[in-house]
Amino acid sequence: MAYGLSLAIPSLAACADLAGCLAEVGKVVAEARRGLHGGWARLSHAHHNHWPEARWPTVAELDAVTGSTPAVIMSFDHHAAVCNSAALAAAGLVAGQAVAPNGKVEADAVGAFTGLLSEQAAYKVWFAAPQPGEPERLAALARAAASLAALGFAEVHDMLAEPELPGLLTRLDAAGQLPLRIVLYTAPDNLGAMVHDRAGWSRRVRLGGAKLFADGTLSSRTALMMHRYTEPLVDASRGRCMVAPAAIGQTVARCHELGVGLAVHAIGDAAVKMVLDCVERFDSQLGSAHAGAARRCRVRIEHAELIDKMDVPRFVRQRVDCSVQPCHLLSDVEALNRYVPHRLDRVLPLRELLDAGLQPGRLGVDWETMQDVIDPADVCAAPAGLVFGSDAPIVRPEPEDSIFAAMHRRRPEMPESQAIGPLQALTEDECWRCFAAP
Repeated sequence: MAYGLSLAIPSLAACADLAGCLAEVGKVVAEARRGLHGGWARLSHAHHNHWPEARWPTVAELDAVTGSTPAVIMSFDHHAAVCNSAALAAAGLVAGQAVAPNGKVEADAVGAFTGLLSEQAAYKVWFAAPQPGEPERLAALARAAASLAALGFAEVHDMLAEPELPGLLTRLDAAGQLPLRIVLYTAPDNLGAMVHDRAGWSRRVRLGGAKLFADGTLSSRTALMMHRYTEPLVDASRGRCMVAPAAIGQTVARCHELGVGLAVHAIGDAAVKMVLDCVERFDSQLGSAHAGAARRCRVRIEHAELIDKMDVPRFVRQRVDCSVQPCHLLSDVEALNRYVPHRLDRVLPLRELLDAGLQPGRLGVDWETMQDVIDPADVCAAPAGLVFGSDAPIVRPEPEDSIFAAMHRRRPEMPESQAIGPLQALTEDECWRCFAAP
């Protein structure tokens, strides 16, 4: 859904600098004043680390361009945004306010709003704008499915499925507009209802399990790291932990009980370690309480952009899948060099992961096993896999982006000397196998 909706939202992906950003905002504001976009100026895919200024526009700069028209710019990573004073007021927020569970309206030393919104604060403002109705949402799903199928994707895993999504996808399939298999991961609070209702879904739609967020992102400096960022946030020198270890353990136990999987967003090396620790602890407790019992919850770590060397073999030992998007390296070059130059050798250690024994293109779960013909414990006993994905709409869903990044460890226009972790490169054949492509 997010990808389909993003295709109809003005994008700043091609913006070259701060002045260009403000100019684009001005154009969308003019359209909003003519009654378009629900009277709001919303723009997406901003990548301020790529601009020469390497900073967001301030609230004063946005106010000067937008006046009383609410305006909000979403970061490409969807973990931060900036907005003007009108949008902040429309969302009912004030400077310095915390937005549960992990969001914040950022303020300066004297308590004035800077324009920056992190995590849930960004979404609070983003969704204060008028939202599309059901016809528009169905159209967005159809756009997304057609776009991804045209790129060669046969299966899509939605990593934060809303309760309405299975029904909309089932309707889309009935209309002959779903050319893909869909696997849904949802927030833990929605899991019980989806397990109960899944018998009524289209046969092209399956439940993968629950989804948690262990940390934020590198660009926002909220990815949870083992070492300090070189330019840390005032209140988060090593990023932010988005979920307590106890909550991860409880979710693993719940998914074990239901016989479904768990995907955990973990970008920083400390977040990856925390998830592996929680799985190891659960397995130990399960073994102690029920001799010979096997975990019935297949766990996958999503993104794993930095992994400590000591944790690489743990994926294999604990049968935890590593689901990565090498294309993120192309977007994160500036952030990596700026914020974690001391950990570049731990960025996407793909060669180490394969050499340790992870199976390329394997998640331990395939389409057939999701039809309840195999016991979940058997699924969890399968070897751990290394899998590539797209992560649209955060980055564009071109498979070649991940292939190039995993092979060359840099953007195409960069010299080889600027490659990040070149010893972790894979061959082209290995890359395609990680995409489960023949």
